[in-house]
This record gives sequence, C-alpha cells and structure tokens, in this order.
Amino acid sequence: MHSDFLQISPRISVLPVIHGSGDFAVQVRQTMLSGQFDCLAVPLPPSFQTGVEEALEILPGVTVVTQLSGGPSFSATDWTPESDADEPEPENSARVLSYVPLDPCQPVITALRIAVQERIPRYFIDLETAEFQSVTHGLPDAYSLKRLPVERFAASMLPMIPKLPNGQPQQRVLRMAQRLRELEQKHERILLVCSILEWPWIKAAYHSADNSPMEDEAVEETTTYIVEPQTLMFMLGELPYITGLYELARRELNDDENLSLDGIKELLVEARTKYKADLKQQAREITPHLLATYFRYVRNLCLIERRMTPDLYTLIVAAQQIAGDQFALHLAELAKEYPFTVPLGLDSITFGIDQARLPGGDVVPATNRLPGQPIEWRHCELQRKASSQEKQRWQMQWNPYSQCSWPPEDVAIENFRTHVKNSALTLLGNDLAKSEKFSTSLMDGLDMRETLRNWHTGDLYVKLIPPTRGNLDCVVMLFDSPADPRDYPWRITWSAEHTDESTLALFATDFQKEMVGPGIGLANYGGAMFLFPPRHIPEIWDDPRLDYTTTLEERVLAAACLHSHEKHIALLSESPPGIAWKRIAQKYRKKLIHVPLGRFSQAMIQQLRLVHVLNGQKVRSYAAEFIRKA
Repeated sequence: MHSDFLQISPRISVLPVIHGSGDFAVQVRQTMLSGQFDCLAVPLPPSFQTGVEEALEILPGVTVVTQLSGGPSFSATDWTPESDADEPEPENSARVLSYVPLDPCQPVITALRIAVQERIPRYFIDLETAEFQSVTHGLPDAYSLKRLPVERFAASMLPMIPKLPNGQPQQRVLRMAQRLRELEQKHERILLVCSILEWPWIKAAYHSADNSPMEDEAVEETTTYIVEPQTLMFMLGELPYITGLYELARRELNDDENLSLDGIKELLVEARTKYKADLKQQAREITPHLLATYFRYVRNLCLIERRMTPDLYTLIVAAQQIAGDQFALHLAELAKEYPFTVPLGLDSITFGIDQARLPGGDVVPATNRLPGQPIEWRHCELQRKASSQEKQRWQMQWNPYSQCSWPPEDVAIENFRTHVKNSALTLLGNDLAKSEKFSTSLMDGLDMRETLRNWHTGDLYVKLIPPTRGNLDCVVMLFDSPADPRDYPWRITWSAEHTDESTLALFATDFQKEMVGPGIGLANYGGAMFLFPPRHIPEIWDDPRLDYTTTLEERVLAAACLHSHEKHIALLSESPPGIAWKRIAQKYRKKLIHVPLGRFSQAMIQQLRLVHVLNGQKVRSYAAEFIRKA
C-alpha cells in the first residue's frame, strides 16, 4: 500500500526517485509489483514516447534516444546579383543534444519496463522543450533505502530541496501538474515516477490555482543510437559492471536488493582473478586479509566524503594504495565492462564528459533528461601497461652490449641480504646454545624444554648462548626450487658498481619478453648468489670447474662454495638442503645454514623477486616514470 504522504490526490500517487540509482530502481519495481496501478506517468515529453518504448525492446542492450536542437537558421528572401555578393554567411546557432538513457538502473526506465510487462498504460507528461535545462543538486546516498522507507527518505529531503529556477523548470512542473489533472479524469490509480527534486513542486502546482496553458516548443524527431561500449561510463548512472549485474539478476531471477555493495565485492574478486591471470608470477598475492584491509580503507574514504557506498574514484585510489597500479588498472578496466553489449544494427554514439560525438563525427554538448547525482570528475595517475606494439619496438631498440640494474631495487635486495645473513648468524648461535641450572641470572632466557624435562626435581634451567664466531660473506637465495631451466633462460654474473653492493650471480626469466618502457625490461628472480664484500669472480655460468652440476640450483650453490672465504654459507630456500646439496658443500668443506623462506612475508618476497634491467646507466634518468610495482 502506497504511503498517504506520497499522495498528490486520492487518485495520484508519486514515487520520488534519484535518477540513475540501482537502489531506487529496485524500489520502483517493488512498489509497482506490490501495488495496483492502472496508469504510469513519467517526466518525459511525448515526443520521446515512441522512441523510448521501441528501445525498451532492445534491453539489455544499452541505447539512448536523442533529440537535437539548434542548427543553422535560414530566411527566404528574393535573390538579386547584389545581394548574392554582399550577403553574409548564415549564422549557426549551437546544436545541443538532449537524451534519454535506456539504462537498466534508471528508475524511470524500470517503471516503463514493468508497465509494458504488466500492460499498464504509460503517459509521457513533460513539457516539450527544444533545449532542456537540467536541474541537479547534492543528494543523499541511495543506500539509505535499505534501512529507511521511501516516504521517510523523501520527507527527510524536503528541507533541503531547493526552489526550482524561474523559466523552463517551473514551466515543466506546471505542465506536468496539468497533465496529471487530465489523467485523473480517466484513471483511478495513477503512479507518477519523478525526480525527488521535483515532486514537492509538482504537488504544489497541482493544488495551485494556476491553470495558464503551457505551450510546447517545436522540437525535432528523436533518434535512437547504440552507445559505444568504451564510453558507457559517461552515460550510465551506476558502473557498467554493476549495471550488468543488476540485469543479470533480473534475467536469472536472483536477489538484487544489495547489489550496490555485493556487486562491488564481485567486481573486486573478478578483478583479482584477471589480475593474476594477466601478470602471473609478477602479480601480488591478493589475500583475504589484504582484501579486508582494502575494504576498511574504502570505508574510511567513504566516511571522509560522507558517503555510504564508494564511487569509482574511491575504489581505484584504494586499489592503487593497497595493491599497486596494475591491480588498480585491472579494476578500472573491469568496472567499465558491460556484459550485454551486442551489435544491434544501429548507428553508434560516443559519449564524453557532458558531450557526445554523433555518427557523422560532430561533437555536441549533451544533456541527460533524467539527471541524477551531480558528478565530479577527478584525476588519478596510474602507470598503464605497455601495448604489444610498444613492447616490440622497445625490444628492437635494445642494445645487447649495455645493461645495468635499477638502484632502488639494489638497495632493497641488499637490505634483505643483510637480514638473511643476520638470521643465519642467529641460527648458527642457537646451535651452540647450552643449558645450565638456574643460580643467580636468567642468562639468555628460560629453557622451557630442559625445565619441563627436570620438572620432578623442581629446578629451573636457563639458556646460555655463546657469542657467534666467524662471519658470513655469501648468501644464496633460491626462490623457485626445483627450477625449470626453460623458465629461467637469463643467467648472468654482475659485478658490483660500488663497495656497498654485492657481487651477484643469478638466474631469472627473460627480461626482453616483458618490456615496461624504452630500455627497461622486467625479469623475475629464480635464484641468486650474493658475495659481500664484493670481489671479481669469473662468470659462473661459463666456469668449467662447475660443469659437474646438473641443475641451476646446484651450480649457484657450487659457485657459492667455491668463491666464499668463510666456513658457513647462508641458504634461503623453501625446504632444507637435501643430500645432493650437502655433498656439494662437503666437497668444498663448507656448511650450509638453512633459513626457511616461510619466515618472511610472501608479498615482500614476491616484490623482491622483481628485477628491472636497464639498457645502460642513461636510462636511470627516466626509468622512474615507467617503473611501478605491480
């Protein structure tokens, strides 16, 4: 039963909506299917009725019904030779396009679809205007409808609804009120679906004594176009992906009441899947914990902007901060995808910010006849992924005789090498720990194992860890073991550029297959050996002394044992060294200290494995413009 508060008269009910809102589209459907109405009135002029109702049959394919105004003005005069020479060129008045979007999330379009389905008469009651003047105002988040009845939502808006400007907006309201009086003579249960900014003024005009006739302006015929898929973002009220979910739920009879939020979760999950499939090993691990952090960040940004649901800018900024540019790009690309885009044999129109390009190539200002929330366009800088043509050109320009590393990555991997070395020294000291009965000092802490073993005696035992003797000058990191040689064709030994760097021998993926900029390639470490302090060593991949090894890992380990000056070698790997690796160490009278890879954050390890290769030191001057972490 429709609320008495939303009654204009005993025969006329009004449902105020926010145009372009999926939540209000759901509310319209619930109201129309639960009530009994014999007439639907919408705030569109009669000239659009035929085009809009024909376009309803094309849904879920998104179209627009357009109407042009303005154009060249001509006058008929008698021709003379003198007038032909002196007559100025005709002045062209600006052409303006007004359009009705056939958007599945438009409440008015939803009402028309249901009216057609239920065979309810439909009336377009707005004033015919050649140049439509849009009226917008900041409105509350439509998600409030989940907890608030529509009549309370409308009542809470009354103090904030501004008065309509003089001129066309007020004339339109008067015309709609007059048409409602006419419809009241023929129908008993009329439903008016209109903007929440217009309904109190329509009600006031209905009860006023102003019956002055409103004359329709001369207008051109309407034209229906299909919208270019890449520009749906500029025309739809909701994100194209979310709009597709609403239409999919309608087709499959699924619940769509919470799609304004659940759809964002689906968007994130599918973006994560495409991100992993595209970047493969280079992709960050988007864990449930990271997604929870992302949604908390989105919530905080929404609260700062006084919103309940996020807009696209909020989603992209949060994705960039939490998971990097590439994930944010995948999210942005997926958000503008609409799954029901199909060729319809109609001419296409391309939308931009408040403008549109017609099939003939003319660009004209565009005005939506069902304006929703005011839109604010903001700037967000993301590093795009290079196209295949750009990658091919950069590969052809590569100089094979010049390459170097990217200094910020050198600092990160050297800091990590130092951390692994210190962890190995700690483990070496733990192996020499002793236990003794507690007397006067706790030494290096309580030895719980020995204390429990002697629980029956009532004595306490403490640990005594002697100072570590010796040092480590070699760290081996094996990120992927067993490593497939076909995955890691790039093998090289790099000398240090200064005393703060290690001598580095590595095997990695082919950086030329993943070009990220001119003279910038991206590889993925499979394994590496670090010698510090740095010193010159022969190329380990050509050294005949190491030809007895059979795998990439064995060759790196053998080179570490061969060139290390210390007795111990730190080994970072997922599993402890096997018999073959221990035999290699014993051959050179070395001992491997295993540091488990699982002790470190997998997200950090994934980022450390990325190595950018530059085509000479000159590339360092601009490499920061192209290098962004995934």
